[in-house]
Amino acid sequence: MLTATNILNLIDLTSLNDNDTTAAITKLCHNAQSEFGAVAAICIYSRFIPEAKELLNSTAIKIATVVNFPHGSTDIEMAKRETELALNRGADEIDLVLPYHELINGNYKVAAEMVNAIKKTCATTTLKVIIESGVLATKDLIEKASLISIDNGANFIKTSTGKVKINATLAAAEIMLNVIKSSKAECGLKIAGGVRTITEAFDYTNLTASIMGEQWITGKNFRFGASSLLGSVIDSIKQVEHKVDNTTTY
Repeated sequence: MLTATNILNLIDLTSLNDNDTTAAITKLCHNAQSEFGAVAAICIYSRFIPEAKELLNSTAIKIATVVNFPHGSTDIEMAKRETELALNRGADEIDLVLPYHELINGNYKVAAEMVNAIKKTCATTTLKVIIESGVLATKDLIEKASLISIDNGANFIKTSTGKVKINATLAAAEIMLNVIKSSKAECGLKIAGGVRTITEAFDYTNLTASIMGEQWITGKNFRFGASSLLGSVIDSIKQVEHKVDNTTTY
């Protein structure tokens, strides 16, 4: 059974605010290294990567950034330039927004070309593709976006940017997990947007375990993109430790 500590190790601790500052990212890097363990990664805007790299240099915490974010443009060359800049700055992982509006309009080709081009740019660097499942909305479109991403080299498919009205849902996660399973590809799932409590996190890990098996749920295959989940997870760990400390054995 997964514990709160397991959930902590699956978090991509995220700050993608328009008013982010170096001070805010410094605090994020500090919070990523709690007394109870470290998160899997932080996810920040590209311009903050050098400072974060220096702060996290002695840790195993990855640095992820976003490209083609948040609107999912069709401009492949711009997305490639953003990716190249992020990699030069030291990014360990790239989170790419799929041109999901084009997908809704039936233009599957540009979505495939975008993922393929950015995967080639990333080479061995982890590529997560954000399909914006809440906007795609239908099972058919979520499946299509997931398959296009996987077929063109995505290492993870990711639910959401966190910048739209409907972000991660259990229904979308179930569809995406089944696509991953049926594809037999080495592709993970990142749940992002709106997961704030450990109870919600366990809902997603229980769903994932029912489809992929609990052993699949590691940082290599499964992440939570979140800004406020960490606080709930740490509170839960503290509660468990408090109960253990107050247990008397006779």
